[in-house]
Amino acid sequence: MLDSSNNSAVKIEVQPEPAEPVTGGGGGGGGILQQWSREDLIKRGSLGLRGLALFFSLISLILVASNKHGGWADFDKYPQYRYLLAIAILSCFYTGGQVHLGVHELSTGRKMLQPRIAVLFDFIGDQIMAYLLISSASSAIPITDTIREGGDNIFTDSSSSAISMSFLAFICLALSAIISGHKLSAQTCI
Repeated sequence: MLDSSNNSAVKIEVQPEPAEPVTGGGGGGGGILQQWSREDLIKRGSLGLRGLALFFSLISLILVASNKHGGWADFDKYPQYRYLLAIAILSCFYTGGQVHLGVHELSTGRKMLQPRIAVLFDFIGDQIMAYLLISSASSAIPITDTIREGGDNIFTDSSSSAISMSFLAFICLALSAIISGHKLSAQTCI
């Protein structure tokens, strides 16, 4: 501005306001870092749950397939145990593939599938496998109880253990399906 009395220039300085400290919330850099660590935790949690489901499915598969003790004590004489074995095999393939994809993504930082397709595939696959696992476990329980009425033996103990492992695999995949559902709902549509 110019002062009209002595024709000299007056300099006006504006002091900037002090910057606010960056906190965890809001839209600052700290919020982005928290979101990244949360996403990383979700990825690792989902991978861990699928790894556990693979482990439990594999144990169930081994227990059912090796449950052959001759005569009436062979698993393949009962359709419920054949169904339990078939679902354990499917679960091993599905969770093994998912673990492979998850380890590849975490180690290289690149996704093998497009993010939208991967999230949808994860959600649908986790749901289907979880339902199949609980279905196979629940179908084998009545025949195991019926056979057990005649007396406990190694056949019914192995069958009970295989059913328990399928149930634990179901719990892991059900929790993974919840995480997949969260990722699906958090995905932007644009």
